[in-house]
Amino acid sequence: MAEEKKKSAPKKEAKPEAAAKSAEEKPAKKTAAKEAAPAGEAAKPVEAAAPVAVVAAPTAAELLGEAADAKKVVKAKHAKNIVAGVANILATFNNTQVSITDNHGNLIGWSSAGRVGFKGSRKSTAYAAQQVAQDAARQAMAHGMKEVEIRVKGPGSGRESAIRALQAIGLEISAIKDVTPVPHNGCRPRKKRRV
Repeated sequence: MAEEKKKSAPKKEAKPEAAAKSAEEKPAKKTAAKEAAPAGEAAKPVEAAAPVAVVAAPTAAELLGEAADAKKVVKAKHAKNIVAGVANILATFNNTQVSITDNHGNLIGWSSAGRVGFKGSRKSTAYAAQQVAQDAARQAMAHGMKEVEIRVKGPGSGRESAIRALQAIGLEISAIKDVTPVPHNGCRPRKKRRV
């Protein structure tokens, strides 16, 4: 044990000596760098050698080109690259659902008032229908959708606002059809609703 202590003692002494050597080398390097530079350049400050152009950083609204809080359409990982399709809007008295398919009926994107975050009687509002249509359109546009044919079904309050939202988000509307089923005196009607 005594031998191990003796071995460790010289190591501790070596560290201050190494620090002293490195301290002596640093000023020597600095003076050598000053001597290497010509006398005319040593007088000039560093900032004056390279003029710096100050450019104002663009704001987030300028970068996005629209409102800063608006959601952007991001290309989907496995994009299907479908340009034209069909937007089916089901507007009932209690809810609004929008599903966007390709021309063969394969689903590309869908949304409903509950999925967007509305509950209860707020699901049947026109504002909820607008949010639903925007959500479904973003999903479809991520797959390359640009043009849609709209088919509206049901008597709900979200019919027009959903169509307007699809147009406002940037989808080109080729046709609007009302496909609400109408009975031709086929079945016995339900009993009257008691309010």
